Amino acid sequence: MDMNLTDGSLPRMPTGQEIAQRFDGLALIARRAGDAARAAFESRPKGQFTLKGPQDYLTESDAAVEALIRVEIAAHWPEDAILGEEGGGTPGPLTWVIDPIDGTANFARGVGHFCVSIAFAIDGRAELGAIVQPLTGEVWLARRGHGATLNGAPLAVRVEARPDQAIIEMGWSRRLPIPGYLAALNHALGQGASVRRVGSGALSLAHVADGRSDGYLEPLMHCWDCLAGLLLVEEAGGLVGDWPGHLADLAAPGPVLAAANPDIFQMLSAARAAGQDASHER
Repeated sequence: MDMNLTDGSLPRMPTGQEIAQRFDGLALIARRAGDAARAAFESRPKGQFTLKGPQDYLTESDAAVEALIRVEIAAHWPEDAILGEEGGGTPGPLTWVIDPIDGTANFARGVGHFCVSIAFAIDGRAELGAIVQPLTGEVWLARRGHGATLNGAPLAVRVEARPDQAIIEMGWSRRLPIPGYLAALNHALGQGASVRRVGSGALSLAHVADGRSDGYLEPLMHCWDCLAGLLLVEEAGGLVGDWPGHLADLAAPGPVLAAANPDIFQMLSAARAAGQDASHER
Protein backbone atom coordinates (compact mmCIF):
# COMPACT_ATOMS: atom_id res chain seq x y z
CA MET A 1 0.00 0.00 0.00
CA ASP A 2 1.37 3.39 -1.03
CA MET A 3 -0.48 5.60 1.39
CA ASN A 4 -2.03 5.69 4.85
CA LEU A 5 -5.27 6.99 6.29
CA THR A 6 -5.19 9.86 8.76
CA ASP A 7 -8.58 9.35 10.40
CA GLY A 8 -9.91 6.07 9.06
CA SER A 9 -11.92 7.66 6.26
CA LEU A 10 -10.09 10.44 4.46
CA PRO A 11 -6.82 9.68 2.64
CA ARG A 12 -3.93 12.00 3.35
CA MET A 13 -2.40 13.69 0.36
CA PRO A 14 0.55 11.78 -1.11
CA THR A 15 4.05 13.10 -0.65
CA GLY A 16 6.23 14.10 -3.57
CA GLN A 17 7.98 10.75 -3.35
CA GLU A 18 4.66 8.92 -3.44
CA ILE A 19 3.57 10.89 -6.49
CA ALA A 20 6.88 9.99 -8.13
CA GLN A 21 6.19 6.34 -7.36
CA ARG A 22 2.77 6.65 -8.96
CA PHE A 23 4.37 8.27 -12.00
CA ASP A 24 6.79 5.38 -12.44
CA GLY A 25 3.93 2.94 -11.97
CA LEU A 26 1.76 4.82 -14.43
CA ALA A 27 4.41 4.57 -17.13
CA LEU A 28 4.60 0.79 -16.73
CA ILE A 29 0.83 0.31 -16.56
CA ALA A 30 0.22 2.47 -19.61
CA ARG A 31 2.74 0.52 -21.66
CA ARG A 32 1.19 -2.80 -20.62
CA ALA A 33 -2.25 -1.49 -21.49
CA GLY A 34 -0.94 -0.32 -24.85
CA ASP A 35 0.47 -3.78 -25.55
CA ALA A 36 -2.91 -5.33 -24.71
CA ALA A 37 -4.75 -2.83 -26.93
CA ARG A 38 -2.39 -3.51 -29.83
CA ALA A 39 -2.85 -7.26 -29.50
CA ALA A 40 -6.62 -6.82 -29.37
CA PHE A 41 -6.58 -4.62 -32.47
CA GLU A 42 -4.51 -7.08 -34.44
CA SER A 43 -6.69 -10.05 -33.49
CA ARG A 44 -10.13 -8.41 -33.51
CA PRO A 45 -12.89 -9.98 -35.65
CA LYS A 46 -13.08 -7.70 -38.67
CA GLY A 47 -16.27 -5.69 -38.92
CA GLN A 48 -17.70 -6.92 -35.62
CA PHE A 49 -18.57 -4.26 -33.08
CA THR A 50 -21.48 -2.99 -31.01
CA LEU A 51 -23.10 0.43 -31.04
CA LYS A 52 -24.15 1.81 -27.65
CA GLY A 53 -25.99 4.56 -29.50
CA PRO A 54 -25.67 6.60 -32.73
CA GLN A 55 -21.95 6.78 -33.60
CA ASP A 56 -21.13 5.45 -30.10
CA TYR A 57 -19.00 2.35 -30.47
CA LEU A 58 -18.18 -0.40 -28.00
CA THR A 59 -15.80 -3.34 -28.38
CA GLU A 60 -14.87 -6.14 -26.01
CA SER A 61 -11.38 -4.69 -25.97
CA ASP A 62 -12.51 -1.52 -24.16
CA ALA A 63 -13.63 -3.51 -21.13
CA ALA A 64 -10.64 -5.88 -21.23
CA VAL A 65 -8.02 -3.13 -21.36
CA GLU A 66 -9.76 -1.13 -18.63
CA ALA A 67 -9.92 -4.24 -16.42
CA LEU A 68 -6.17 -4.73 -16.83
CA ILE A 69 -5.50 -1.13 -15.79
CA ARG A 70 -7.87 -1.34 -12.82
CA VAL A 71 -6.23 -4.50 -11.49
CA GLU A 72 -2.77 -2.94 -11.70
CA ILE A 73 -3.82 0.27 -9.95
CA ALA A 74 -5.77 -1.53 -7.22
CA ALA A 75 -2.82 -3.79 -6.51
CA HIS A 76 -0.48 -0.86 -5.83
CA TRP A 77 -2.77 1.91 -4.54
CA PRO A 78 -5.92 0.26 -3.18
CA GLU A 79 -7.13 3.40 -1.40
CA ASP A 80 -7.22 5.46 -4.61
CA ALA A 81 -10.50 5.89 -6.46
CA ILE A 82 -10.80 4.75 -10.08
CA LEU A 83 -13.05 6.33 -12.69
CA GLY A 84 -13.21 4.61 -16.08
CA GLU A 85 -15.19 5.13 -19.24
CA GLU A 86 -16.44 1.55 -19.23
CA GLY A 87 -16.51 0.61 -15.53
CA GLY A 88 -17.56 3.95 -14.11
CA GLY A 89 -16.69 4.75 -10.51
CA THR A 90 -16.99 7.54 -7.98
CA PRO A 91 -14.29 10.25 -8.03
CA GLY A 92 -12.46 10.87 -4.77
CA PRO A 93 -9.64 13.09 -3.49
CA LEU A 94 -7.15 10.75 -5.22
CA THR A 95 -8.57 9.44 -8.49
CA TRP A 96 -7.22 7.52 -11.47
CA VAL A 97 -9.13 8.41 -14.65
CA ILE A 98 -9.06 5.85 -17.47
CA ASP A 99 -10.02 5.75 -21.12
CA PRO A 100 -8.94 2.25 -22.18
CA ILE A 101 -9.37 2.93 -25.90
CA ASP A 102 -9.94 6.51 -26.98
CA GLY A 103 -10.94 6.44 -30.62
CA THR A 104 -13.09 3.33 -30.37
CA ALA A 105 -14.82 4.04 -33.68
CA ASN A 106 -11.42 4.01 -35.41
CA PHE A 107 -10.40 0.87 -33.51
CA ALA A 108 -13.64 -0.94 -34.37
CA ARG A 109 -13.40 -0.11 -38.07
CA GLY A 110 -9.73 -1.03 -38.42
CA VAL A 111 -8.30 2.50 -38.44
CA GLY A 112 -5.07 2.56 -36.45
CA HIS A 113 -5.60 5.97 -34.84
CA PHE A 114 -6.51 5.32 -31.21
CA CYS A 115 -4.83 5.37 -27.83
CA VAL A 116 -4.88 4.44 -24.16
CA SER A 117 -5.23 7.43 -21.82
CA ILE A 118 -4.67 7.37 -18.05
CA ALA A 119 -4.48 10.28 -15.61
CA PHE A 120 -4.04 10.61 -11.86
CA ALA A 121 -5.83 13.56 -10.23
CA ILE A 122 -5.77 15.13 -6.78
CA ASP A 123 -9.07 16.87 -5.96
CA GLY A 124 -9.95 16.78 -9.65
CA ARG A 125 -6.72 18.41 -10.86
CA ALA A 126 -4.49 16.24 -13.03
CA GLU A 127 -1.08 15.55 -11.53
CA LEU A 128 0.07 12.71 -13.80
CA GLY A 129 -0.86 11.72 -17.32
CA ALA A 130 0.02 9.05 -19.85
CA ILE A 131 -1.13 8.48 -23.42
CA VAL A 132 0.03 5.48 -25.44
CA GLN A 133 -0.47 4.98 -29.18
CA PRO A 134 -0.31 1.17 -29.32
CA LEU A 135 0.48 0.79 -33.03
CA THR A 136 3.28 3.37 -33.26
CA GLY A 137 4.77 2.69 -29.82
CA GLU A 138 4.57 6.37 -28.88
CA VAL A 139 4.31 7.08 -25.16
CA TRP A 140 3.51 10.57 -23.93
CA LEU A 141 4.04 11.19 -20.20
CA ALA A 142 3.54 14.24 -18.00
CA ARG A 143 3.95 15.09 -14.33
CA ARG A 144 2.74 18.46 -13.10
CA GLY A 145 5.68 20.77 -12.59
CA HIS A 146 8.13 18.34 -14.19
CA GLY A 147 7.41 18.71 -17.91
CA ALA A 148 6.16 16.34 -20.58
CA THR A 149 7.93 13.81 -22.78
CA LEU A 150 7.37 11.70 -25.87
CA ASN A 151 9.33 8.46 -25.69
CA GLY A 152 11.65 10.13 -23.20
CA ALA A 153 12.31 13.31 -25.21
CA PRO A 154 11.08 16.63 -23.77
CA LEU A 155 8.01 18.16 -25.44
CA ALA A 156 7.28 21.75 -26.41
CA VAL A 157 4.28 23.24 -28.16
CA ARG A 158 4.71 25.20 -31.39
CA VAL A 159 4.78 28.63 -29.76
CA GLU A 160 5.25 30.52 -33.05
CA ALA A 161 1.94 29.26 -34.47
CA ARG A 162 -0.34 31.94 -36.00
CA PRO A 163 -4.10 31.54 -36.46
CA ASP A 164 -3.84 31.95 -40.24
CA GLN A 165 -1.15 29.26 -40.42
CA ALA A 166 -2.47 26.98 -37.71
CA ILE A 167 -3.68 23.41 -37.92
CA ILE A 168 -6.27 22.76 -35.27
CA GLU A 169 -8.66 19.95 -34.41
CA MET A 170 -12.28 20.30 -33.39
CA GLY A 171 -14.23 17.52 -31.76
CA TRP A 172 -17.99 17.32 -31.84
CA SER A 173 -20.56 16.01 -29.40
CA ARG A 174 -23.89 14.63 -30.62
CA ARG A 175 -25.36 15.91 -27.36
CA LEU A 176 -25.16 19.48 -28.66
CA PRO A 177 -26.93 21.23 -31.56
CA ILE A 178 -25.26 20.88 -34.95
CA PRO A 179 -25.50 24.64 -35.74
CA GLY A 180 -23.22 25.38 -32.79
CA TYR A 181 -20.46 23.15 -34.13
CA LEU A 182 -20.82 24.60 -37.62
CA ALA A 183 -20.62 28.16 -36.27
CA ALA A 184 -17.45 27.35 -34.33
CA LEU A 185 -15.98 25.68 -37.40
CA ASN A 186 -16.90 28.64 -39.58
CA HIS A 187 -15.18 31.06 -37.19
CA ALA A 188 -11.95 29.04 -37.15
CA LEU A 189 -11.94 28.71 -40.94
CA GLY A 190 -12.59 32.42 -41.23
CA GLN A 191 -9.43 33.10 -39.23
CA GLY A 192 -7.44 31.08 -41.76
CA ALA A 193 -6.97 27.96 -39.67
CA SER A 194 -6.95 24.50 -41.20
CA VAL A 195 -9.37 22.27 -39.29
CA ARG A 196 -9.37 18.49 -39.05
CA ARG A 197 -11.07 15.81 -37.00
CA VAL A 198 -9.49 12.38 -36.71
CA GLY A 199 -11.53 10.65 -34.02
CA SER A 200 -9.42 10.58 -30.84
CA GLY A 201 -9.56 13.60 -28.58
CA ALA A 202 -6.81 12.30 -26.33
CA LEU A 203 -4.40 11.85 -29.26
CA SER A 204 -5.41 15.25 -30.60
CA LEU A 205 -4.33 16.84 -27.32
CA ALA A 206 -1.08 14.87 -27.32
CA HIS A 207 -0.42 16.26 -30.80
CA VAL A 208 -0.90 19.81 -29.56
CA ALA A 209 1.70 19.07 -26.89
CA ASP A 210 4.23 17.76 -29.40
CA GLY A 211 3.61 20.38 -32.09
CA ARG A 212 1.78 18.29 -34.69
CA SER A 213 -1.29 20.45 -34.09
CA ASP A 214 -1.66 23.96 -32.74
CA GLY A 215 -4.94 23.69 -30.87
CA TYR A 216 -7.91 21.56 -29.91
CA LEU A 217 -11.51 22.51 -29.17
CA GLU A 218 -14.45 20.36 -28.16
CA PRO A 219 -17.59 21.83 -26.59
CA LEU A 220 -18.45 18.82 -24.43
CA MET A 221 -16.03 16.10 -23.37
CA HIS A 222 -15.70 13.56 -20.56
CA CYS A 223 -12.72 13.84 -18.22
CA TRP A 224 -11.35 10.41 -19.21
CA ASP A 225 -11.02 11.62 -22.80
CA CYS A 226 -8.98 14.71 -21.97
CA LEU A 227 -7.42 14.82 -18.49
CA ALA A 228 -4.06 13.28 -19.45
CA GLY A 229 -3.89 15.22 -22.71
CA LEU A 230 -4.59 18.57 -21.13
CA LEU A 231 -1.79 18.02 -18.62
CA LEU A 232 0.54 17.16 -21.51
CA VAL A 233 -0.30 20.47 -23.20
CA GLU A 234 0.23 22.45 -19.99
CA GLU A 235 3.55 20.80 -19.24
CA ALA A 236 4.70 21.33 -22.84
CA GLY A 237 4.15 25.07 -22.41
CA GLY A 238 0.67 25.43 -23.90
CA LEU A 239 -2.55 26.92 -22.58
CA VAL A 240 -5.71 25.10 -21.52
CA GLY A 241 -9.18 26.11 -20.36
CA ASP A 242 -10.43 26.13 -16.78
CA TRP A 243 -12.28 22.80 -17.05
CA PRO A 244 -11.70 20.32 -15.50
CA GLY A 245 -10.08 21.76 -12.41
CA HIS A 246 -12.12 20.58 -9.42
CA LEU A 247 -13.31 17.26 -8.05
CA ALA A 248 -16.91 17.94 -9.07
CA ASP A 249 -15.78 18.43 -12.68
CA LEU A 250 -14.92 14.74 -12.96
CA ALA A 251 -18.57 13.76 -12.57
CA ALA A 252 -19.93 15.39 -15.75
CA PRO A 253 -18.64 16.42 -19.19
CA GLY A 254 -17.43 19.93 -19.90
CA PRO A 255 -15.74 22.15 -22.52
CA VAL A 256 -12.16 21.41 -23.57
CA LEU A 257 -9.81 23.98 -25.04
CA ALA A 258 -6.05 23.66 -25.56
CA ALA A 259 -3.71 25.87 -27.55
CA ALA A 260 -0.05 26.33 -28.34
CA ASN A 261 -0.03 30.06 -27.56
CA PRO A 262 -2.29 32.98 -26.56
CA ASP A 263 -3.24 33.87 -30.16
CA ILE A 264 -4.50 30.36 -30.89
CA PHE A 265 -6.21 30.25 -27.50
CA GLN A 266 -8.03 33.51 -28.26
CA MET A 267 -9.13 32.21 -31.67
CA LEU A 268 -10.48 28.98 -30.18
CA SER A 269 -12.21 30.85 -27.36
CA ALA A 270 -13.94 33.06 -29.92
CA ALA A 271 -14.89 29.98 -31.96
CA ARG A 272 -16.39 28.38 -28.87
CA ALA A 273 -18.35 31.56 -28.11
CA ALA A 274 -19.67 31.64 -31.68
CA GLY A 275 -20.80 28.05 -31.27
CA GLN A 276 -22.57 28.83 -28.02
CA ASP A 277 -24.34 31.82 -29.57
CA ALA A 278 -25.54 29.74 -32.53
CA SER A 279 -26.78 26.98 -30.22
CA HIS A 280 -28.76 29.45 -28.12
CA GLU A 281 -30.41 30.89 -31.21
CA ARG A 282 -32.14 27.59 -32.02
